[in-house]
Parts: sequence; structure tokens; C-alpha cells
Amino acid sequence: MEGDPTLRLRVFDLNCWAIRYLSKRRQERVRLIGNMLRREGFDLVLLQEVWSEQDYSDLKVKLGGCYPFSHYFRRFPILDTLLYQYSLNGYPYMLQHGDWFCGKSVGLVIIKISGIIFNVYVTHLHAEYCREKDAYLPHRLVQAWELAQFIRHTSKAADVVLLGGDLNMHPEDVGIRLLRGWTGLRDAFAEAARFEGCEDGCTLVPNNCFTVKTELLPFPLGIRIDYILYKAISSFTVKCEELKTTTGTAPGMDIPFSDHEAVMATLHIQRQGQAAGATLGTAEPTLADVVTEARTEVGVGLRAAQQQRYSTGRMAVLALLLLLLQALAALGVLAGLAAGQPFPKLSFSLLAFLAIGVLLLATGLHLFHTIEVKMLQGTEEQMRMALRALQERPSDG
Repeated sequence: MEGDPTLRLRVFDLNCWAIRYLSKRRQERVRLIGNMLRREGFDLVLLQEVWSEQDYSDLKVKLGGCYPFSHYFRRFPILDTLLYQYSLNGYPYMLQHGDWFCGKSVGLVIIKISGIIFNVYVTHLHAEYCREKDAYLPHRLVQAWELAQFIRHTSKAADVVLLGGDLNMHPEDVGIRLLRGWTGLRDAFAEAARFEGCEDGCTLVPNNCFTVKTELLPFPLGIRIDYILYKAISSFTVKCEELKTTTGTAPGMDIPFSDHEAVMATLHIQRQGQAAGATLGTAEPTLADVVTEARTEVGVGLRAAQQQRYSTGRMAVLALLLLLLQALAALGVLAGLAAGQPFPKLSFSLLAFLAIGVLLLATGLHLFHTIEVKMLQGTEEQMRMALRALQERPSDG
């Protein structure tokens, strides 16, 4: 009811792993997900990795609606939507990973429920793949920073902020600490009054038949990389009454809904007497340490990108020099300097095609790594300015 001082909201988040030709038993699982969502009647549903248009249409039919970003909002008017694509997202030549081709982004939907303005965000950050030698950490930190900045700059008119998604980061990782510290978002798992589900709230668990068991060997219980985060901005408070995860197979089936466990939160929103200011989530000295740590990792990625840019540039120059030498040799033949000697046309042509291919590839990679350097430099500079602002801000009292 409009103006009701309290509101209870049920939120569902799931990485559906519905990639055509790659995901096992995809259509069957999408049907199970749709049936479960219609049966449970969640207020907000946040889905990732729904890549097939047919799967998207099937879910819309199940849920009885048609909404952007694969979000479903029951009964509530959508005021606005926005999509922001991250500036860095892996490497195009890492075909076995595919994150670059997916174009990871964050979606925002602004809705109004019982007179309360909600900014609802959903995202999927770059995967980790190897924790011991994480080549994508700088890119994921850039994404976490851009996500935090996006939330801060777009949520100023909201009453409540909700973020759900596969963040591909453990709770103690610097990216999570940066995101939560810079936005003030609270972790539903840590704040929940009641919890039911996988131990430690893990969402990628070894007993899921779709997970790669070798990737979870260092983590016998699994890992928690899917989150529901929230905060109140104006004259409201938000508490997590209950948090649940799915555990194992779907009811009556021999398969789970996805390779990830779903996260389900029941949030209690209540109006309070006076407006609460939008503040950072942690003490400023601690946040300054987090920003410093993140900036250091981004700097490591920047130096690696600069080395890659130099290597690919040098390769392009060498290929160009080879083409020039071949051109000079061809001119010599035409001028009669090699008269009486047979001209190896086939070898010459193959070498020319190889040099052209190397030149085009090296030039393309050089341009890519140049853009990567610029993006990392920009993020490092933003973090430097943010760190200076934190250090210069006078302490309370």
C-alpha cells in the first residue's frame, strides 16, 4: 500500500549458466528455473548468463512479463533503466575463456514500490580461472571500481539500493572490500538474522554435478561468489530477515538449476524518523588502505599491459621491415639485378602473406593493449585522487 512505513521484499539472484551449445541440459534447466520462479512468486528476480533469445522469451512467458536485462519485477512500475558496459573485460585472444566476447556490464532498473524508490543493479564480473596466478585481477578490480562509481553516481535520488550478481570474488578479496567500502553496501549473508543453505553461504560447491571439481580443490566447502548487497540512503532502514541458498538438485529432478546455487533474501524495509546521510561503508583509514591495495594491483596490471604493448609494437615493426625487404627484393628482380637466376615466386608469396598476417595481428593487439593501458592509467589516477581525498578529509571530532 502506498505510504506503508514497512515493506517486506523477497529477492532472488542466480547465474543461470544458460549459454547455447556450451551449457549442459540448458533448455531443461531454464524450464525448471521458470517454473520455480512462477511458483515462489519472488518480488525481484536478478538473472545472469541468459544468453539465448529463446531462453529469455521462455522465461518471460513463464513470468508473464517483458522486461530489460533479464529482470522480472512483479506489480511494480519501472521508472527508468540503464546499462553500462565495463571498459576492460579480459583479452580477445583468450578464446577458451570468452569473457571478452560476452561484454560484461551492469544493468540498472529504477522501480517504485509502496512509495519507496529502489535502484536495483545486477552484474557479472570477469571470472578468476586461476587463483594462484590471476592474470585478470587488474581487469576485475577496474570493473569493481567502475561498478562502485556507477552505483554512487546513479543512486543519489534512491531510497534503497540493491545489487545482485556473480561478482567472481571471495568475500575477503580486495575487490569486494573496495566495492562495499566505496558504496556502503552491506552483505546480506553477513547481516542475515537467519540463514539456510550451503555451509558458509557458498554458491559454487563441489557436489554440484556441473562444477569443475579441480577448480574447487583448495576449497572443500566451495566458494561464495554470488551476492545480494543492499543499503538504505534516505529515511529508511534495510535489514535482512532471512537468506537462503539452493542446495543440490531441483525438487524431483536429478540436476540442479545451474552450476551456481541461487541466493534468496527476504529484506525488511522500514521508514525511520529522520533522513540518513549517504556515507561510506567503512572507517576512512581502513577504506584508504583498501584503495591503496587495489591501486597497487591495478599498477601491476598497468605495467604488464605496457610490456604487452611494447612487445606487440615491436612485432609489428619487424613484420613491416620484412615486407619492406621483400619489396626491395622484388624491385631488384624487376630492375634486372638478379638476371639469370630463377625467382622463387611461391616462397616469396608465402613469406609475404605471413608477414602481412603478422603485421595485421600485431597491429591489432598493439591497439588493444594501448587502450588497455589507457583504461588502467585512468583507473589508477581516479584511485589516486580518491585516496588523496580520503587522506585529506578531516577526521570527526
